[in-house]
Amino acid sequence: MSPVLTVALIFSLACFGIAAVLTLWRLLVGPSAQDRVLALDYLYCIALLAVLVLGINNVSAMYFEAALLIALTGYVSSAAMAKFLLRGEVIE
Repeated sequence: MSPVLTVALIFSLACFGIAAVLTLWRLLVGPSAQDRVLALDYLYCIALLAVLVLGINNVSAMYFEAALLIALTGYVSSAAMAKFLLRGEVIE
């Protein structure tokens, strides 16, 4: 692996870490429930991207399968939270 790619991967992981901390702040302090749901949605996107970068860094396909599971779980949980905020119940 080239040194430029290694530096780029480390830089991107650092940026994802900073974004995750700021998103956790919004999740904990958010003024409304909608802000918290969006912060949670963004947090799973950050986790997905961080796992993909780790997969590129370690040259392993297992990370990409984990990223797929994170994406599916995040989508379903975002849809469930949006339905709960709109109607007050998830299962009808």
